[in-house]
Amino acid sequence: MAILKIARMGHPVLERRADPVADPTHPDIRRLIADMRETLADIGGAGLAAPQVHAPLRIAIFEEPCENAGDDEAPAPLVVLINPEIAPVGGEIATDWEGCLSVPGLRGAVPRPSRVRYRATGPDGEAIEREADGFHARVVQHECDHLDGVLYPMRMTDLSSLHFVSEMPRNPRWREAPATRD
Repeated sequence: MAILKIARMGHPVLERRADPVADPTHPDIRRLIADMRETLADIGGAGLAAPQVHAPLRIAIFEEPCENAGDDEAPAPLVVLINPEIAPVGGEIATDWEGCLSVPGLRGAVPRPSRVRYRATGPDGEAIEREADGFHARVVQHECDHLDGVLYPMRMTDLSSLHFVSEMPRNPRWREAPATRD
C-alpha cells in the first residue's frame, strides 16, 4: 500500500468526469482502493474520491457516520462506492460547512439536498443501495461531485462564506461554525 498525493483545485483530473470502472473486482482496482484507504487514514479526512489521487475513475470512499455513536464504540465503517449513482429524496435543502482535501485550508457554506438515495457496486462486486440524510448524505454528495468534476466552491451560492479555516476563529460570525471535510 502507498500514501498517494492529493490533487489540488485547478488540476485537470479534478475538472473532468471520471471514467466508469469496468471490473470492480480487478486487482488494480483493489490496490487503488487500499491505497486510497491508507491515504485517507493518513490525512484524516472523512472521504476521498479517486480523481483526488490522480486516478480518473468512478470510485469514492468515506467513513459512514454512526448515528448516536459513543466514545467506546468501534470506528465508523469505511464505505467503498464504485460507479455510484445518486438522487435527491424530497425537496429539502440544507446549507452547512464543507472543506475539501483538494481545496486545502478553506471552508464554505454549501447548500445540498438533505436526503439522498444512492446505489453503487462494492469492491466485492455486490450491489449497494442506501438512503442517507444529514452528514452521511452530505459526504456522499461531496464525494460523488468529485466524480463529475465538481468541487464544493462550484456549489456555493454565496461566496462571502468562503473562508480560510485559520481566520474563522477570529471572526465572531464564524466562530461556532461546524467544519466538515472530505
